[in-house]
Amino acid sequence: MAKVIIIGGGVAGMSAAHELIDRGYQVEILERSAEYVGGKARSVNVPGSNRIATDRYLPGEHGFRFFPGFYAHITDTMKRIPIGAGVSVMDNLISTQTVMISQAGHKPILVPVNFPRSLKDLKQLFQGFKDMSEELSDDDIAYFSGKVWRLMTSCQARFDQEYDAISWWDFTGAASRSAAYQKLLAGGLTRSLVACKAKTASTRTGGAIFLQLIYLMLDTSAQRTDRVLNAPTNEAWLTPWLQHLLDLGVTYRRGVTVTALQVDAGKVAGVTYRRAGSNDPELARADHYVLAVPVERAAALVNKDLLALDKSLGNIIKLAPNVEWMNGIQFFLNTELHMHLGHTIYADSNWALTSISQKQFWSNYELTDRGNGKVKSVLSVDISDWESPGDFNQKAARDCTADEIRDEVWAQLKAELNSRGRNTLRDEMLETWYLDSSIVPIDAVMTDPMLAGLTVGEQDKLQKVFNLEPLLVNQCNTWKIRPRANTGIPNLFLASDYVKTNTDLATMEGANEAARRAVNSILKATRNKAAPCQIWQLHTPWLLRLFRMVDFCQLMAANVWRDLRRSPRGVQP
Repeated sequence: MAKVIIIGGGVAGMSAAHELIDRGYQVEILERSAEYVGGKARSVNVPGSNRIATDRYLPGEHGFRFFPGFYAHITDTMKRIPIGAGVSVMDNLISTQTVMISQAGHKPILVPVNFPRSLKDLKQLFQGFKDMSEELSDDDIAYFSGKVWRLMTSCQARFDQEYDAISWWDFTGAASRSAAYQKLLAGGLTRSLVACKAKTASTRTGGAIFLQLIYLMLDTSAQRTDRVLNAPTNEAWLTPWLQHLLDLGVTYRRGVTVTALQVDAGKVAGVTYRRAGSNDPELARADHYVLAVPVERAAALVNKDLLALDKSLGNIIKLAPNVEWMNGIQFFLNTELHMHLGHTIYADSNWALTSISQKQFWSNYELTDRGNGKVKSVLSVDISDWESPGDFNQKAARDCTADEIRDEVWAQLKAELNSRGRNTLRDEMLETWYLDSSIVPIDAVMTDPMLAGLTVGEQDKLQKVFNLEPLLVNQCNTWKIRPRANTGIPNLFLASDYVKTNTDLATMEGANEAARRAVNSILKATRNKAAPCQIWQLHTPWLLRLFRMVDFCQLMAANVWRDLRRSPRGVQP
């Protein structure tokens, strides 16, 4: 039985382990965290919130989870995690009902439910944004609709050949449009829905995912535009998943930090690691190795010996700086907060806030014996922009202390939710709060291996807080350097959201797809006859396929004409 060591026990690592153990491999996971599994997807025990019962904590998280309807890979895995007779983790998903785009002083945006069959229909879809700004004109709506229609009718080859080199900001022509256009349409939607900056994110990625979300919002037959878990992530998903993997025979080792990959005879010969609390290096060996850590961690493990065997691994180092911050803060309230049943996007927020009131989806989750016993609801908020000045303190989030981040986020939420005579949030409702533990004071992490090599000048540029777990953003012209799951080293494979996938976004869906591709590569390398992992394409509505076929023909004709003009003989009659 071939043994596989997986470096990293997040969603990618657990997904790879699940597929490998099902196909007869011996699997060992080496996970850096001593407390939690699941990487960024985890929920956590809020420190000190177990005063009533020692084993009952308030639930915090890196950021709220949601499962759009176009997710196919991760949900397929969830269907295979049993939690009872005939019941799986997939049954713990609940569909939300609405998405609200809020702005102070204006009513929320309403989205039509009919699928756009033409550019005229698409204009009607975005017409609701005019209710949120007097500055947004009919011409702005028409212009943006035209850009989105262009995306909807573009073939995949055009996404690969052209759109990867164009930022979303440039594609949407934002620089020459109104401030309202830039805030609500070109910038606001992408930074909140797709977690990327319009000026730097590739249209290939941002545009494709934006379309998937639009298709789902307009598909009333699907009833699965957006789904959330019916309890905190660990209880509803990760803990049952870990137990299932252990039952199948996976070895999951926590508190193990891999420091180097050893090379011998043209392949990986082992991994050096240290256990938590120890400085003594140890060595683990296997037949095959899967690197399933985030890009910035993977880059730190790409050494000269690996590069000598496969110089393309240097692209991981090139990709590592392409990360942004997107982290969560939870407000624990003493009042039941019955907002609409879904996510809220705050259009006026300089910090690009999105939120969801979670307890209304957790019908069987008890809060009364957690915290101080007064908590009745959990408002979970994601902060997607850590560099723009705050609406009230005029400071970037990364320049703020944890208390300053709390105060500014709370003030931004109140400004938008309490407008037009509403009194949704009041200061006396707030019992306690939790900021993602990945956001730490900079002085506390200067010994981290990621920061140890910084020069004094680079250290001076660091802000008050540091993010231990940033999010990969696919910037322009990076698709061509994104690696595939198989490498030039015969027993090393990659499974993380920076790998080339159909999903093409730093999400648990992308991580799961990358893991499946790594497993399929191992099957091929070992000549295993087991069925390969299934891989899905992004959804294309059938109404648009003819448009995309026409666009493909036009693109191919343009490419032929371009090549003819570039040939030494020129275009011949």
